[in-house]
Amino acid sequence: MPNLNIEVSEEEYEQLSEVKDAHGLTWRGLVLQGARALDKEGPLG
Repeated sequence: MPNLNIEVSEEEYEQLSEVKDAHGLTWRGLVLQGARALDKEGPLG
């Protein structure tokens, strides 16, 4: 399975972590949900 690594600031990490936890997601789930939200008309939508 491919691995995805990104760099974010400490503030961005905290914000993303709060969203992830509030929705009961894993980091993978957070990325996939975000991609689906942005790609409603594309292959993920």
